[in-house]
Amino acid sequence: MRIDRHDAVGVITLDHPQQRNALSRRLVDDLIAALADFGRQRLRVVVLRAAAGSKVWSAGHDVHELPDTGRDPLGWDDPLRYLIREIENFPAPVIAMVEGSVWGGACETVFACDLVVAAPNATFALTPARLGVPYNVSGMLTLLNASNMRIAKEMAFTAKPVAAERAERLGMINHVVAAGELEAFCLALAQDIAANAPLSISVMKEQLRILAGAHPMSPQGFERIQGLRRLVYDSDDYREGIRAFKEKRPPVFRGE
Repeated sequence: MRIDRHDAVGVITLDHPQQRNALSRRLVDDLIAALADFGRQRLRVVVLRAAAGSKVWSAGHDVHELPDTGRDPLGWDDPLRYLIREIENFPAPVIAMVEGSVWGGACETVFACDLVVAAPNATFALTPARLGVPYNVSGMLTLLNASNMRIAKEMAFTAKPVAAERAERLGMINHVVAAGELEAFCLALAQDIAANAPLSISVMKEQLRILAGAHPMSPQGFERIQGLRRLVYDSDDYREGIRAFKEKRPPVFRGE
């Protein structure tokens, strides 16, 4: 991971191509530390990106860190949960600059950012159904806030990628920009934001965060959603999905 600064704009670059920028606990800890440092510096915008020319922006959760069985693999203490909360609670806007494919939990990371700018080769795939992994409530809410219900269902059920141009047309991302112009565009956008009143922007970001989470739910409904997750992570299919990924073979799901 690399960290740079352009005046009041901080840039975090994911640069672990051997692991396809998988969001391991170590990488997430480094990202959170970088955000905290930018906060102390009172930077006005942060750009989160992968290295130029990346084919994979991030492969999402590091599947090797998921438990084989017996406990919730994506609970409140999951490293990605901390990263999403840090992005959402960061007092200044965070711009996701996306080249290449975005998988699973990395989709949530991108959609948790305040603005998303992508190259034409960018794709977004929600992949837990390929692994037999249950997704968490807050992750689903992040997806719903980025898209409408029908698109969220299509992404969750098919696990197939949505191309950048379609994502822009659906309002899931802000801009699609040619790869050669992507960095300059994002930095110019960041500088436009940084030129405005930072306190005003910080307050509006917090207002919008609270409004985005204002989905009424009864305690019974929440308990029902959590209980449904246990059906998955206690299943044979969950164990098969994790084994198949580690053995680099297609999983054989039996619905059990």
